[in-house]
Amino acid sequence: MRILIVENLRDTSLGQVEVALTEADAEQVWSRPWNGEALPATTEGFDGLVVLGGEQNALDDELHPYLPQLASLMKRFGDEDKAVLGICLGSQLLARAHGGTNLIGQHREFGWHRVILTDAGKADPVFAAVDGEFPIFEWHSDSFTLPEGAAHLATNGAAANQCFRIGRASYGMQFHFEANRAVVEAWKRDFEATMERMRPGWLADYESHATNDGIPADAAGLAIARAWVGRISAGRA
Repeated sequence: MRILIVENLRDTSLGQVEVALTEADAEQVWSRPWNGEALPATTEGFDGLVVLGGEQNALDDELHPYLPQLASLMKRFGDEDKAVLGICLGSQLLARAHGGTNLIGQHREFGWHRVILTDAGKADPVFAAVDGEFPIFEWHSDSFTLPEGAAHLATNGAAANQCFRIGRASYGMQFHFEANRAVVEAWKRDFEATMERMRPGWLADYESHATNDGIPADAAGLAIARAWVGRISAGRA
């Protein structure tokens, strides 16, 4: 199993997704187009694609001219029935790739928050691995409308479209299910000032948040990651 990982911001961690890919003995091939690396022109040689988050928005083509190509590549993987996972910015690019509208700066959310599965989410093969409502880490200001034909899988009061699926195994997840507590600890160290601006006072109560919400979020995130990796194998069977 060979998976293309697209990084949009320096030193982005795969977190729980890395745990699940390692368990599946998957080869990870990283592409860093933010640093000038060329994206693969085709899906050849890859069984799946993961597109991670970043500080840019999904329409930031002038500053990040690779974004249209990345969106097209995500659609190509899905059209070829290869599994796709878009996280945060990646979810917004997946929505763009399939005709959804990107909503810039309209849905600010930070920290561990609860998301609720829709009926479609409860029936979905990935989200069947978790409870109908669970805490998970959020860090975004942007969102998207659902592309035509998408299955709406999860929601909450801050951003209605928390997750969707296109086709068999293309998933856009607005929330950072990959961000276990170790990842959040690293973000806390590296982006302290940004976090305080996003949600003043949150850092002062961090230990309480990490205990009450971080522990169940870690479990939910790993279950989701393992279930998505299972969709890669299902497509190769």
